Amino acid sequence: MSAAARILQRERRSSFLVTSATLLRWHRELVKRKWTPRVPSSLVGQDSVIEPGFSTAYQDWDRRWADESERSDWREPEPAVVELLTRLWARQASHVLDVGTGIGRHALFLAREGFFVSALDASPTGVEVARKQAKAAGMAIHFRIGPFVPFPYPDAAFDFVLAWNVLYHGDGRTARAAFAEVSRVLRPSGLFLATMLSKRNAYFGRGQEIRPDTFVIEGDEGDKSHPHFYVDASTLLDMLGDLSMLSLTDLEQGQPGSCHWVIVAERTS
Repeated sequence: MSAAARILQRERRSSFLVTSATLLRWHRELVKRKWTPRVPSSLVGQDSVIEPGFSTAYQDWDRRWADESERSDWREPEPAVVELLTRLWARQASHVLDVGTGIGRHALFLAREGFFVSALDASPTGVEVARKQAKAAGMAIHFRIGPFVPFPYPDAAFDFVLAWNVLYHGDGRTARAAFAEVSRVLRPSGLFLATMLSKRNAYFGRGQEIRPDTFVIEGDEGDKSHPHFYVDASTLLDMLGDLSMLSLTDLEQGQPGSCHWVIVAERTS
């Protein structure tokens, strides 16, 4: 049995699925209300829109990646990433971007499956660990160290963008700018798989609200001492911009109450 097959046989976690009919109803409501659209890519990186001091969680992860015991839980790709392979192959995808690669579990997995992989993370330690693994496996993955807004890549460079557990590290403006960057670097019909913190998450509302729906828990020993942004489904739909939602699921990640939205979208134009 392949590694991919073993991953897909994991016990399914509890989830809440948003149906296509519900997505359509929310979309019509957003149009009717004329909600403010997401930040255009032309503004990404400007001080008036993005404050780099809000995306600081990588500092905690950089510390964790230096500890082998901390890395042990982040070796295997997520089932949602494995499941998307069929769609990627069907669309003849070749160039993929892993945003927030960490120690490279998804970058390495995708490279093994034959994709040309670029990977980005703000943690120097994580990227160094990932580079060593790729070199040992003889994989030509293009790693870069840096923040996830703005992306250091040209327009329409990728067939697939993955951002697992990363784009909510900041405030709402940071997240909107990141979604705009995803749209910018995706080719037409390109796929986007990401997670965002759900308002059903047990940590929503805890600590100090430093921006709308953005919380910091002072003294937290993990990354919750850094800004985390939480969203509901209608806000996510509004953030998509030029992206079209294909599926949206509110999923618990291992621990009870650790609810994350799992988003699959495509660029339609």
